[in-house]
Amino acid sequence: MEIGEVLALVRAFRAPGDGACEKSQELILGMLESTPAPFRRTQFEPGHLTATAMVRSADGARVLLVHHRRLERWLLPGGHVEEQDATAGDSARREAIEETGAALTEDAPILIGMDVHGIPPGKGEPFHLHHDLLFAFRANAETLEVSEESHAVAWATPAEFEKYGIPPNIRLAWNRLVAAG
Repeated sequence: MEIGEVLALVRAFRAPGDGACEKSQELILGMLESTPAPFRRTQFEPGHLTATAMVRSADGARVLLVHHRRLERWLLPGGHVEEQDATAGDSARREAIEETGAALTEDAPILIGMDVHGIPPGKGEPFHLHHDLLFAFRANAETLEVSEESHAVAWATPAEFEKYGIPPNIRLAWNRLVAAG
């Protein structure tokens, strides 16, 4: 993965009216421009790049969630960049498939959000920041599998976001995705 390509992708993104996303965009750009290894998961200051997948169901009405084992909450599938990932979108696709077994279309992923958030200490790692890029995908089947990283996986409608504790940044990204078609 090339830093220049990720910088261009992040610079070109627009989320009018979403101040938290705009602030995250600033932080991600700063991290990418000032750190020697932004994709390395052992870079804890100021953190490292991660990628998340917002997977829409085949009918477009639901989003795929995982109940994360370590963090004990419902999240979108996602995680760390690995050396074999050619792009950040490839990282998000790989993570979604690994964590849920989702069958995704071959469509190119679309950047629909950004979020910088803290990760609590654990597994020998200190508290650190994930500079997360959120990509949209579409599933072409309903079948899912639970990985060892999760307690459960589920398809959720926007009406169920409150029940699952979906944070505002994900709700805004969902709204951008639906508005884009």
